[in-house]
Amino acid sequence: MTSAATDTAILREFRTGDAGWLIEQHALLYARDEGFDASFGALVAEILADFLRSHEPATERGWIAEAAGLRLGSIFCVQSGEPGVAKLRLFLLIPEARGRGLGQRLLDDCLGFARAVGYRRLKVWTYESHRAACALYARNGFACTASAPVRSFGVDLVEQTWEIAL
Repeated sequence: MTSAATDTAILREFRTGDAGWLIEQHALLYARDEGFDASFGALVAEILADFLRSHEPATERGWIAEAAGLRLGSIFCVQSGEPGVAKLRLFLLIPEARGRGLGQRLLDDCLGFARAVGYRRLKVWTYESHRAACALYARNGFACTASAPVRSFGVDLVEQTWEIAL
């Protein structure tokens, strides 16, 4: 993938046919890069199944970054269950698309949508080991509001919650 290809990427709404790709990419990349076991792919499948079954189009949305017909990444904005608070979910860029501003574009669309539909806060659950994502959150005004060691997906991790007031 060339830099020009990621520079011309479009951001489009998630479609049902994207679910298999998202599950596969999350499972493969997190197993390879973090040592996660198969339970992580199962979690992604559950998140997507819930989204497909019951998402509210007026207040929830998923985006896919794509160039030349190839999927490059994703981000989702969903209800958290707390009034006025949204969750950022399934933020992913394939390795070939990283470091070229595409993550910022996805985050900008997610933040813009959350503001436009009236959310007052946006939360994201992540891990300390996801340094590039955490740095992106910090640059965009998110604050780390919780951090704790956990054992998840077969590995020891430091789970973090980041939040931003909208």
